[in-house]
Parts: sequence; C-alpha cells; structure tokens
Amino acid sequence: MHLSRIIATLGCTLIISACAQPTPLPAPTPAPSLPYTPLPQGAVIEKAGTKAPRTIVDTELLGSLAPDDKTPEERVPHIIERGRLIVGVDQSQNLLSFRDTAAGELQGFEIDLAKEIARDIFGDPNHIEFRFVDSANWVASLESKTIDIAIRTISITRHRQDQVSFSTPYLAGNTRILTDKSSLIKEIGDLHGRTICVTNKSTGADIARRQAPTSDLLVVRNSADCLIALQQNQANAVITDDTILSGIAAQDPFTTIIGKSLNTDNYGIAIAKPGHRHHTDGLIRQVNATLERTYTDGTWQKTYNHWFGNYLPNQTPPATKYRTEPK
Repeated sequence: MHLSRIIATLGCTLIISACAQPTPLPAPTPAPSLPYTPLPQGAVIEKAGTKAPRTIVDTELLGSLAPDDKTPEERVPHIIERGRLIVGVDQSQNLLSFRDTAAGELQGFEIDLAKEIARDIFGDPNHIEFRFVDSANWVASLESKTIDIAIRTISITRHRQDQVSFSTPYLAGNTRILTDKSSLIKEIGDLHGRTICVTNKSTGADIARRQAPTSDLLVVRNSADCLIALQQNQANAVITDDTILSGIAAQDPFTTIIGKSLNTDNYGIAIAKPGHRHHTDGLIRQVNATLERTYTDGTWQKTYNHWFGNYLPNQTPPATKYRTEPK
C-alpha cells in the first residue's frame, strides 16, 4: 500500500557540523513528533545502552537437509492429506510479502517462492494458505504447528538454528540505513544521539545496539511501522536489510538508502526442528527440492528481477548449503 508522505513544517532545524576531533558531537535536538501522534501499535522506546546486543554468529552454521529421491507423497503425506500448505508470512513488507489493496491478494518475492513450494507438492500453486506472523511469534507458530513453514526474511544464525531448522539460503540481504533524503545523516556515525527504528528480535536491532550505542531505538513489530515512524518524525533512520529497505524506498520517494553495508544476512525458510513432536525431515527436503528447481530452471532469477530489478544490484541464486549425512 502506498503511504502518502507526511511533511511536517516544524520550527526546529538540526545542524550537524563536521568535526575533526575524536570527541563525539553533542547529541542533536531530535525533531519533535507530530502533535498527539501515538507510536505504532506494540512499539516501545529502548533508551540507549539499556540492552546489550546479542552476538550474531553466522559462521559455522549447520547445513540443511539435502533433497532425496522421494516423492512429495512420501515426504509430506500429512500436508497432502490436509490439501494445502500453511505458510507464515509478513503482510506488510513491500516487494517481499505484502497485500495489494487493489487486487486484495498477497504479492511479493517470498509469496511467489511459497507458491512454488505448493506447486511442487500439489501440482497447483494455489493449494496454499497464508497466515500472518510477526518477528516475535513465528517460532512459537512453528512449534505449535499453526504453520508449516515461515518465510519472512529470517536470517540464518547459529542462535536461531538452536530453535528451528532452515532450508538452504534463498536470498541475501545487506544491512544498511534508510533516512530522509533531506537528512544530514550519511553513515552510521551520524546517528549519535538520534532515534533508530528497528524491528523486534531482528539482527538489525542488535547491529544498531552495537554500532550506534548512543542512539535510542524505536522497536516495532514490522518494517512498515518504521516507515510510518520516519514519516511522523518518531525516528530519524531505519536499520534493516536492503531487501526490506528497498520496499520502503519504493513506497516513499522522500527516503533514501545510505552508507556502506553493516552486515550481510542469508535468509532461510524456517521449519520446526525434527524430533518426537515434529516429523519435518521430509518437509525440509521438499522445500529444498523446490529451491533447487527454481535455481536451475530460471524461476528464481525471473522472480528476483521482477521484484528487485529496479531497486537492488543483480543477484544470482545463492549457493546451496547442506550438511554431510551418513550414507
């Protein structure tokens, strides 16, 4: 949904002067929020330095389970018996997973990939049900079997691999900064004393805590809330992956993505860990079989170019990463 730009004529000008001394600049006076504008639902202000960043371990990651020679009927009989694949997604990440208000349908890169998984299981991409999950509840939704898989720009980290299983990577994103085109913010160091919008439990939030320790964080439930917060002067910048930021910039021409990459993430499709409660080995292999098929037949590249071709540098399908299994 296109969000109209809110232009506030507020009598407060921020002046940031260049300084060659190592002493940090005084904290700038933040731009005031629009009068009587509440924070996005569920959002909280985290004062600078009050929460230590988690260490993001994205090395020595576990490989996924490689596809085997079984049929979908053998791999996921319970899903076939149900008649549909249940997928947890975000409903507000433009270009990735969002509701087209004109068509009334979910669209985006991740929606298209999810439909390809359903296509390979049922022979029809429409045998699928989408359920909305946010950054705080997608793990619980997998554990409770409310959804079969979650596909919502979930970065593969070693910590998360202790909670869930992942497919092989399906997309890479670079963590960067988005702000107003008129802003004097040009890099991470310019965020001293300002407010940064991040999504709850995201790698972007931990990067902000570590690399911008003097900044308050506005912690929200989804990235669309960050666009609203930026427009309403509740935040000065957004930190998340460029795959997400490109969708925000596409909605608001007054914003721009700045600075160098702060981190690189590989996204995986999350699935409950196999065990006595979850018989998901076959589902993991089925998902990876679809990803491999889209990588080799051109479907992935066509889908990427359609959604991101005008906004991001060209990508090719990511390398598959599987664990060594006993013969």
